[in-house]
Amino acid sequence: MTLATLDVVDALAGVAPGDPLDTLRRRRPVTREQLQASHDALFAPVDVSGFPVAERLLVAAFATRSTADDATAVYYADAATAADPERAASVLAEASAAATAGPFGRYAEAGLHDESADGRRYEPGIVVRAALGERLTAALAHAHLLTYRPREADGAAQARLLDAGWSPDGVITLSQLISFLAFQQRVAAGLRVLAASQEVSA
Repeated sequence: MTLATLDVVDALAGVAPGDPLDTLRRRRPVTREQLQASHDALFAPVDVSGFPVAERLLVAAFATRSTADDATAVYYADAATAADPERAASVLAEASAAATAGPFGRYAEAGLHDESADGRRYEPGIVVRAALGERLTAALAHAHLLTYRPREADGAAQARLLDAGWSPDGVITLSQLISFLAFQQRVAAGLRVLAASQEVSA
């Protein structure tokens, strides 16, 4: 299964051809095209041997649902459920349970220690490990780390993924995926806010 569409951000933000947001987005055609190209490279890749699309969708469903219950979270939840309904149910339940506020983490740099903030650390439990396997649960834990504690994403975090069966290339792709999702979700949310403000002022 692959997940490529004409323009996912337009779908997530409810942008229709010819409306003011469509006009706004078309002022930056390269940015618009590159955002969609990034999505297609991650969800409709040429090589899926190290990171199947179904697993990418499960990670996407977790990462987006754990931060917000919005159109982006619904989009990936539906896609993950279509690709792998049994594991998607477990992933979505974990995402809802792992949702928190952030970011958190410790600053190692001198002079920044006072800005450190502690908060929830996500660790998959025994039941979800049994349901999803070590490889996927390690990916979910990494997604939560990058989302809520990015300053703590160090070599030890990467080592945990390698120990769980991820290849070095897979670790890179996983991290790229999580970073992309955060950006995509924020872009779509910002466009929805703009659309709502236009409706109010109309």
